[in-house]
This record gives sequence, C-alpha cells and structure tokens, in this order.
Amino acid sequence: MQRSEIEEMPARTQSELYRELPSVDELLRSTELKETVARSGATAVTDATRMVLERLRREIAEGRLDASGLQAELKRLPEIIELELKESFSFSLRPVINATGVILHTNLGRAPLSSEALNHIQKIAAGYSSLEFDLATGERGKRDVHVQRLLGRLLKSHAPSDYDVNTVVVNNCAAAVMLALNTLAEGGEVIVSRGELVEIGGSFRVPEIMAKSGATLREVGTTNRTRIADYERAINEKTRLLLRVHRSNFAIVGFTEQPAVEELVALGRKHNIPVMEDLGNGAIFDLHAVGIQTESGVRESLEAGIDIITYSGDKLLGGPQAGLISGRREVLARIRSNPLFRALRVDKLTYAALEATLLAYLREDYDAVPTVRMMRLSAEGIKRRADEMAARLPRKQFELEVIAGESVIGGGTAPTATLPTFVLSLASTLLGPAELQKRLREHDAPIVVRIEEDRIRIDLRTVSPEHDAVIIDALLSIR
Repeated sequence: MQRSEIEEMPARTQSELYRELPSVDELLRSTELKETVARSGATAVTDATRMVLERLRREIAEGRLDASGLQAELKRLPEIIELELKESFSFSLRPVINATGVILHTNLGRAPLSSEALNHIQKIAAGYSSLEFDLATGERGKRDVHVQRLLGRLLKSHAPSDYDVNTVVVNNCAAAVMLALNTLAEGGEVIVSRGELVEIGGSFRVPEIMAKSGATLREVGTTNRTRIADYERAINEKTRLLLRVHRSNFAIVGFTEQPAVEELVALGRKHNIPVMEDLGNGAIFDLHAVGIQTESGVRESLEAGIDIITYSGDKLLGGPQAGLISGRREVLARIRSNPLFRALRVDKLTYAALEATLLAYLREDYDAVPTVRMMRLSAEGIKRRADEMAARLPRKQFELEVIAGESVIGGGTAPTATLPTFVLSLASTLLGPAELQKRLREHDAPIVVRIEEDRIRIDLRTVSPEHDAVIIDALLSIR
C-alpha cells in the first residue's frame, strides 16, 4: 500500500502510525525534494526533514494527530519541509508594525531610531572610524568625546554655575546604576527611601543591583511616606551616597510624602555627601509641551543640583539602548577610572546612533526623533488617518468604528500619563478577536495590535504613515 493511498482506520495504534512515517533517507532521495537538495544543500534539507518528522512523532505521541490527519500531512511533506527550511534560514529578529499605541514598547524594542541615526550607523559600520582617534593631533583619543561635546552643550545652561557637566555611556541604565554605586559607595552605605525600591523590569530590582555593586542598602521612611528628616537621621560615618530612584513604572497616590529634590541636595551639601538620582527616562525634550505634567527630565535634575544622574538612551531620549551617567566632572572622573567601566562601555554603533539623536535636539528638530514625534502627534491628525483606513475596509467583512482612546508612553516611564488619541476598533465577521490578532501577527510584515472589549484596537500614533497601507492590505487578505 502506497502512503498516498492510506485509508482511515479509526482504531490505529500509535505504533502503527509511527510506521507510516518515511525515513529521512527515503525523503531525501525522493523526486519531490531533489531540486530542494540541489538548491539548499543536503545538510540543511536533512536537518529540516528531521525536525518535521520529529514534530509529527510528537503530535502522534500527544494524541493530536490521528490516521486521517497523518495522511493529510504525509501528502504535504515536501511542502512542509520547504517551509521548515525557509524558516530555518530566516531572521528571528524581525521588524514589526507597532499598532498598540504604546510608544516605548519594551517587548518591541522601545525607541525607533531616526533616519539620520540609521544613516550614521551605516556609514560608521561600513568601515573604519575615529572612535578612539583624535584626527586633529593624530594621537589616541577617547570615545566619550562623541557624546560629551553634544550633551555638554545641551545640558550646560541647565546646571548650576559651578557645575561642569560630564557624561559617560554604558550599555544600559541598570549598568549605569551599578557602575555609579560601585564607584561611589562600594563598602559603604547608600540611603534610599523604601518607597523607591523598585523593580525596573525583567525582575531586576534596585536592592539586588545595589548588592552586586558592593554597596549596603540603608532603607528609610515607609512605602508611602518619607521625610527629609528620615534621611538625616540615617546618615553616619559609613554613608557614601544619598540615592533617589525615580518611580518610573508605578505611582503612589493618597496619603504620601516625598522630599523635594532640592531638599535632598541641600542635605547632601550639608554633610558633604554626593546625591545621585536614577532618573531612568532620559527626557531632554520639554514634556509639558505634549501635556505630560507628572514627569521630570534630565534638565530639571541638573537645575536642582543633583551630583550624578543615570538615565536610558532608548526611552524618552529616543536613541539606542544605552545607559548614560551625567554629573559633575570630578565625580565622572572617578567613574571613568573604575575598571568596570571598560567592561560596560558601548561600541561605535551606539555612539553613532546617540550622536545623531543628540544633534537633532541641538537643532531643535524634535520631529526628527521618532519617539518625540509620536508624542507630538495631534489626536485629530490620528483620527483622519483612522477614518481613511476605515473607509477602505469592507463592511461585509468587518464591523468598524473610530473611537476616542488613550495612548501611553510605556517603557517604564510616566506611568500615569496618557495622550489623547483615536483608535480604529474592529471585529471580523469571519474570525474571533484572538484569531484575528494572531493572523495579523503572522503577516509578512507582522502587525502587533491589542484587544479590548472583544475588538481589535489599532492606534496609529505608533504607526508610521507609510505603514497604514500595509495594515489595510493585511486586513483585506484575511479570509
């Protein structure tokens, strides 16, 4: 009996189903795979064939594949092997269209880079560069200068008159916090409010980072109320640092109290103890301009006189993943001399992206930075695009309406802030919301959407206008 002529047998045992599976060698010698082997090589096709057969064995063992199902799969084996082969040679890290309305979506890579940043990365990556070479003197230079010269200009006017702002760059904000704590407080105590002992994502917690840095945590106050007197009472001969941690991914409301930054700075000056703020968000753009009143940025921290600030490059700054440490020159000099700095520093591509991003801020070309541009979009402009999209979709296939909604910043920043928007709310007459969401995710250009009230919600604030047509085509292709 040929496998293509297998008859359904309702009581077939697993052993009998296993015997219907061809061998790897048999498949490789088949005429259906001859061209595939010639094109992709015997090794790659062999691996793909083994993976497909193993998957079929697993489905039989789990009772998910009966005789009729196996017959259908066997008829499609060459096609299935081709698909497996294609998948194995494709990139797993792929661009996606973010239609969730979450601007800094951590799972989707946070801040998209500007076209100028991408162009600068390409030029720097394609050949040699002046990463650590001083073109003026012909001698060895320092990689810090590429960001320092720009941030110095951006931040100088916001620092106190006696404050010479310096900056170093490491691979993320957690690394920046650990490096700063290790440099300034190893073997000593760091005083921090209990209400600021946050988990910053991915199960990374401030107390654990502090422990790895070699510093000892000294908690003061309570979860919801901490006063400046609590800090002062905790100061002793072992105190090396006063730490303020920005509540970036949650808010405490109700019966609360927290010292002003200026109070903490004054206390540090009184006892000659540096004050550090883990700001996180990296905002240089004035957030009040887009209606966000609850979030302060790097400039505000400098104006208050904070000695050292740690923040992310890929959050509200809108650049690549990086951790930036800005502060007084004498403090930054100690950090640069720490051996950990070399282990945590970033490469030329990160510097290239940061340099291009910061240049846009210097030119006050805020719309050149995608993160800032998305925040600046008007709800009315987003509604026009959503209305145009709705007009191009068939009513017999979708139930459609454009409704008011809220976009969020995301990325562990501005947890209570929202931006007014309009979303395309739709339901398919053919598929349930979860299946429709899955189909959009499986599109050639994967589209990530959210589900609310059993409907797909598409927020175009986080979608580039050129991708509107891609979303329409994806929806029209669903059958």
